[in-house]
Amino acid sequence: MKTLPPFIDEMLTAPPRAGEGVHDWLFRVARQLHAHLPAGEIVNLLENRVQGCGRHVSRKEIEDAVKNSIPCAWQPKGNAAPVQSAAKWPRVNQEQRAAVLRDNGGLADLWELSRPRIEDNWQHTEEIVDKLFPGNPLLCCGKSSQDFDTKPREDWRGQLSALQLILPSPMSAVTGRTKDGKESKHTLDNTGPRRFLICEFDTGTADEHAALLLHLGTFAPLVCAVHSGNKSLHGWFYVHGQPDVKAEKFFHYAVSLGADRATWTRSQFVRMPDGKRDNGNRQTVFFVNFKPMEMNR
Repeated sequence: MKTLPPFIDEMLTAPPRAGEGVHDWLFRVARQLHAHLPAGEIVNLLENRVQGCGRHVSRKEIEDAVKNSIPCAWQPKGNAAPVQSAAKWPRVNQEQRAAVLRDNGGLADLWELSRPRIEDNWQHTEEIVDKLFPGNPLLCCGKSSQDFDTKPREDWRGQLSALQLILPSPMSAVTGRTKDGKESKHTLDNTGPRRFLICEFDTGTADEHAALLLHLGTFAPLVCAVHSGNKSLHGWFYVHGQPDVKAEKFFHYAVSLGADRATWTRSQFVRMPDGKRDNGNRQTVFFVNFKPMEMNR
């Protein structure tokens, strides 16, 4: 067999036991192996390695992991395959989604992993936004999609916990032009480079949404998880400085698990962390981990 990089050999040497994320492991290893082996050999190799893991792993589950890992497969520099157009989002892969839900934890597990863990009942909107958007960048925030403003972060000081919406990227200017040429403080034209990708799941329970975010967090840094104040959970994934082609591969996979495709648009409003909906419901933050951003400064 072809000689594999040492880190892949290490992954293959220590597969997890049942209940420790076998399905996630299959996907992670498969996406690394595509650059070294044809799909059939990957399936045979993984099938051999999960024997005796403590549960039956069907060949179809392995084949699906190999197939579904292709869009985000590792590629040597300069050899990245072209990505499917963002206008053609995939359908939800119900079998893959079910496998992810089976192998991952729920909302309590997500909360347990928060660093720091939020254990009081205070609104932490201001300090969370300070961490997400350090310095004094232009932020577009609003009470609604019709009632909003764009101004420096410090000018929002003390107001954010009463708002329900925010753009997940700093603005490049106070105003921009809409598609019909009108000046506005909320346009794609004046939205700056992508800082976060938001993955939101509308179908299923909060525990299921948490499981999906935990799974996606193995591919991109999950830095914040916000409840919508209704039924969905929003995961903030840190993609600052990443090429759009890489972010798009990640988001294609998220959509295949049921994520709302609307949040791909950079100018799409999302829920303010620890803010309030217009009906007064709190948009509770269940998870934070700012370390990936701090390491990138």
